[in-house]
Amino acid sequence: MRFSTLNDWLDWQETLHPKLIDLGLKRVRMVLQRLQPEPPPFVVITVGGTNGKGSCVALLEAILSAAGYQVGAYTSPHLLRYNERIRINGQDVADEALCQTFARIDQVRGDQSLTYFEFSALAALALFRQAGVHVAVLEVGLGGRLDAVNIMDADAALVVSIGLDHTDWLGPDRNSIGYEKAGIYRPDRPAICADPAPPPRLVEYAEQIGANLQRVGSDYTFTRTGSSWCWESAQLRFDHLPLPVLVGEHQIGNAAAALAILISLRSRLPVSLSAIRAGLTQVQLPGRFQIIPGPVEWILDVAHNPPAAEVLAANLRARPCTGRTLAVPGILADKDAHGIIQALAGSVADWYTATLTGPRGRTDAELHDALIAAGCRARAAGDVVNACLAARQAAQPGDRIVILGSFHTVAPALAAQPWQPCSYLPSLSET
Repeated sequence: MRFSTLNDWLDWQETLHPKLIDLGLKRVRMVLQRLQPEPPPFVVITVGGTNGKGSCVALLEAILSAAGYQVGAYTSPHLLRYNERIRINGQDVADEALCQTFARIDQVRGDQSLTYFEFSALAALALFRQAGVHVAVLEVGLGGRLDAVNIMDADAALVVSIGLDHTDWLGPDRNSIGYEKAGIYRPDRPAICADPAPPPRLVEYAEQIGANLQRVGSDYTFTRTGSSWCWESAQLRFDHLPLPVLVGEHQIGNAAAALAILISLRSRLPVSLSAIRAGLTQVQLPGRFQIIPGPVEWILDVAHNPPAAEVLAANLRARPCTGRTLAVPGILADKDAHGIIQALAGSVADWYTATLTGPRGRTDAELHDALIAAGCRARAAGDVVNACLAARQAAQPGDRIVILGSFHTVAPALAAQPWQPCSYLPSLSET
């Protein structure tokens, strides 16, 4: 084995390929054929889209688990530990299993270099096969057509939403991005689209390849009635469903999309109404409007593009507080900070900007200047932990603090837990 620790494996993977992102399926498909040439023995569900992927994967995982299936789930990025990316029956895969699987991949790849993301996708598929899962739920990382996850021919695929993000890679408009997202669809297989206004190229591609396209609003619908909701298609109707415990009106649409996938696969993966109800009420997803209650309420949300920020703003309006809303934003340089600010400006009183480091980082000063230019009150406050401390010092009982903008913002906040009176956190006078 080349390395004995997970961190050593991951550090090496980040340097193995000349590019961090190198879209294409040739390399990873070649290594998969050497690793496991036989078709997968499990049902494959692929989930793509601009926003909502993580929620839909979590909902599918929860419902299928409640139905008694052995479920593998692959997501990215992670919040605190790499192991979160690969779950089997709700449990993160252990370091030892990851190291052993990386060693197998390293052995069969020969002189073929792989990206960090390709290594993780291959490891997930190998671990799912080894564990004997009944179904694998795979989240697409970037786009769809050329993402490493797309080496698998999905038995059913879901595109949750199409928005403007990763435009340098996927194209300048929703039409181009929709085409890339639609690349996860397959001929004669269920192809769910949960975006209420899909771009023409997505629809055209699905029709061109002969996918069984099912669209929200026409092939399936959902309606909220007070504290419950119903899901309906031409063949089935589920009444009085419990609202998903994931916060936000948009989560009903995500749950409806998950049900559309499950109904499309019911001949292979029958799921009872009781399992659907259990999954909706048991699903968990850290970092998506995650609420930490207290005299000052804290809310953590990885919203990192304007559509996600609009959802966050709607959730804040639906949950008013008696005091002010303070925000701790940390936004990567390749994200639309102006659009995120516009979406949230009317919901936030004061901003405490945080620096995100690394090649894609944006400084607190740069984000501060963007907020001032937008007419917002802002203070540059250093790294994420110190920005949280600055907001905590300014907050009064009845106020709330929202940490937002990236997984790279929420993760250090979760690790430091600035809402706790922790002696190990530096005081403002020490920073």
